[in-house]
Amino acid sequence: MAANAPAPRQQIRFCRSVDGTQIAYAVHGSGPPLVVDSCWLSHLQHDWSSPVWRHHLLEWGREHTVVRFDERGHGLSDRDVTDHGLEVRVADLEAVVDDAGLERFDLLAMAQGGPVAICYTARHPQRVSRLVFYGSYSGQQSKDPTEAAMDDTLDALIAVGWARPDSTFRRVFTSLMIPGASEEQRVWLDELQRTSTSAETARESRRQRLVADASHLLAQLDVPTLVIHSRGDRMNDFSEARYLAAHVADARLVALESENHIVLEDDDAWPVYRAELSRFLAEPVPVRGGTAPGGGRSEGLEDLSPREREILALAAQGRDNDEIARSLVLSTRTVERHLSNVYAKLDLHGKSARTAAVARLLTGR
Repeated sequence: MAANAPAPRQQIRFCRSVDGTQIAYAVHGSGPPLVVDSCWLSHLQHDWSSPVWRHHLLEWGREHTVVRFDERGHGLSDRDVTDHGLEVRVADLEAVVDDAGLERFDLLAMAQGGPVAICYTARHPQRVSRLVFYGSYSGQQSKDPTEAAMDDTLDALIAVGWARPDSTFRRVFTSLMIPGASEEQRVWLDELQRTSTSAETARESRRQRLVADASHLLAQLDVPTLVIHSRGDRMNDFSEARYLAAHVADARLVALESENHIVLEDDDAWPVYRAELSRFLAEPVPVRGGTAPGGGRSEGLEDLSPREREILALAAQGRDNDEIARSLVLSTRTVERHLSNVYAKLDLHGKSARTAAVARLLTGR
């Protein structure tokens, strides 16, 4: 899909996290749900005009219903926040997927979203179908003195130049993220930094992210995993990708021949990224749960959530999806997602899935 195509309609919604912080999230596209655990520079409204991000949004939404959110303190989410620790960030992700009505979904961890996605998947393995790490990491590994000095320098640059009208200081971050960018792309990312959050939040959130570490949970992950990373990434070193792939069982590593942390549309690595991501998200997901005919594994009626059983019971009364949505004060799309989860858990496919699911409910088998 061309990056100059009209932007799909997106719905912007709000939910509250465990500490009351209001988190903004957006939904666009159609198909199986894909949740994007966002990087620290995002703005749900401005990203659609971006020569840096727009092609990613279009690609994700081409075959999926995309749910993405602004991190606390950033974009349209509550700005006046001081706690950016790993626990509340995991709670933010939990709040978004619950408010969106998602029972099971693919999860794409962008950059600093890696530790959050790892914690979430370890705690809710039944809800994550596939896991993708893009330019990400599990936790900051031990650093040599030079890297520590670089962190201190970047912290000082944020304090001095983040809010300035000119982009001299912010251009350092831009050059690290997209060294292969055009001037138009550099200018846009320069401005996004100032637009997305304040200097105080940028410093404090960055400090707390630098100590976030979920590497001890990697061995617990039992979900199809793709690790995709640019070899020349200057924000998160490629060694982070190798560490992820080596410590998650059966994870697949794809190295992109690029220096861009955010792969740009005219980058030679972009078609590779598109093909690898599309192929991975289309692969069958191993079924978990009870024993299926033939010795495989599948889930049964006992594995349906209360909401799924409620919706299936209304379907058994002959109500269509719109009628069910009105009855439960849900969107029709949310009803459709719940039914898709029902079919997946019962290992039902095709046009007869609804009838077969209803029959299983009525017979209790």
